[in-house]
Amino acid sequence: MLFTQVIAAAILASLSLAAPTSSSGKNTTTTSTTSIASPPATPAPSSSTLSLTQQLFLADTAADRIALLPEDSQFVFDFGNPALKGKGGKGGDLIAANRKTFPALVGTGSGMAVGFLGPCGFNTPHVHPRGTELQIVTSGRLVTEMLPENGVFNNNAAADGRRLITNTVTTNQMTPFYQGSVHAQFNPDCTPATFVASFNSEDFGAGQVADELFAMSADVVSAAFGQAVDGADVAKFKGAIPATIAKGVEMCLKQCGIAKR
Repeated sequence: MLFTQVIAAAILASLSLAAPTSSSGKNTTTTSTTSIASPPATPAPSSSTLSLTQQLFLADTAADRIALLPEDSQFVFDFGNPALKGKGGKGGDLIAANRKTFPALVGTGSGMAVGFLGPCGFNTPHVHPRGTELQIVTSGRLVTEMLPENGVFNNNAAADGRRLITNTVTTNQMTPFYQGSVHAQFNPDCTPATFVASFNSEDFGAGQVADELFAMSADVVSAAFGQAVDGADVAKFKGAIPATIAKGVEMCLKQCGIAKR
């Protein structure tokens, strides 16, 4: 019994020594906590540092977006504006209305372009990475070609190879170009042609196939052509690639008396 009392006294004494004391001499109990500093708050970007397109994206509601466009003229895009022309190529111009060039499109999921092709004007093979194009010819006519994608072949047993969809589209006729498909249009006549293209995207984009291919390293380009193009000649080919709207196919150039580049 005495031994048990001695042990109990020793335990009480150790607890008394371990307990912290306050300035008044009384025992106190503390709880250990880990304090985690909050990360510094990132200030919200000022509207003065954002483009109008960015502000429209951040607007809480459609009503708030419209309030950011106080002028009625901000809802009109002029494809005939002379300041937008002369930047395409020697064969014509392509004017695009997307959410950057025409901020009123933000939230609509739509975009549009108008092409002005001169005699023999050629909209070189290209793709739209983020939109399907519905193209209607509004004056003149266009010869169009489209390669949908890998794995689409001719159904005609007499024809070999990939399916190439070719049409001559006349005034007030329409044709689709699927998202990501390689396609091109050229004006086969000696008079101007115009087309309107609508897209199911505010930022449909475009990539010219030849320009993008020859932007790769010389070895890659040479290999892509089965070594038919020498690596040393890649720079020469790249320098000869025309702008978006080029002067078109040789037959049309001869017919219209237009000198080749």
